[in-house]
Amino acid sequence: MEETLEFAALLRLMDERSTVFRAAVAAAPSLDVRVPTCPEWTLFDLVQHLGEGRRRWAAIVAAGPADAPPVVSAPVPPRDREALLAWFAASTEELLGALREAGPDRGCWTWWGPSQSPQTTGAVARHQLQQVAVHTYDAQVAVGAPQPLPDEVALDGVDEFLTTCVATTAAWPHPPAVVDYHATEGRSWRLWFSADGARTARVPASVAGEGPEVAYVSARGTAHELVMFCYGRISMDALQLDGDRRVFDQLIAWEPEV
Repeated sequence: MEETLEFAALLRLMDERSTVFRAAVAAAPSLDVRVPTCPEWTLFDLVQHLGEGRRRWAAIVAAGPADAPPVVSAPVPPRDREALLAWFAASTEELLGALREAGPDRGCWTWWGPSQSPQTTGAVARHQLQQVAVHTYDAQVAVGAPQPLPDEVALDGVDEFLTTCVATTAAWPHPPAVVDYHATEGRSWRLWFSADGARTARVPASVAGEGPEVAYVSARGTAHELVMFCYGRISMDALQLDGDRRVFDQLIAWEPEV
């Protein structure tokens, strides 16, 4: 079974995706262009959201283990495009610098306490890579030039989303269910939902449809498509579904509280 991306690779890919994000924003006719995948936002709003997030997580990482995130006052982003992109680049470097300084194993506050992801700077780097990757796609959609995520980013993205954003100790409010995700690149994941919560694991593709735990429903697509489905950028109809799709409706509507 493949391992997750190494810490150095996460930082390299975060920097790379940030560069691609800036290029998409630079190519837009205006910062007022609407972002179809974030319908309440313009490109300026998207840059501001992502840049402020870089600075906020840099402060969280730098603070180390804590019961709550530090209070952060980010500088107001400039409206001039060139200055805004420089502000965003500085925001990215602030986060990358904090992560390099801390290393992957240091504890820090995270919002995903009851998930399967650890409360470490390595887990923060992994999640923040996905944040900039998905928002890079958003920016590309806004300028009419969407590109699929690189395979290594997308494959890790499915795993990261399931372990961080879905796995929980909050009780599943529906009958127990088993859900499979299959990437056409050859990697598969299984989710178990019950009164004990939700847990996930990678599984060999060969187990699909076999044994006592046949999935109630499965979704198949490229890793990029699976990530975009997880983040609500595409509908389930864009994937190949087998089984009771009502389980996906329940999952999409579920907002667990611990």
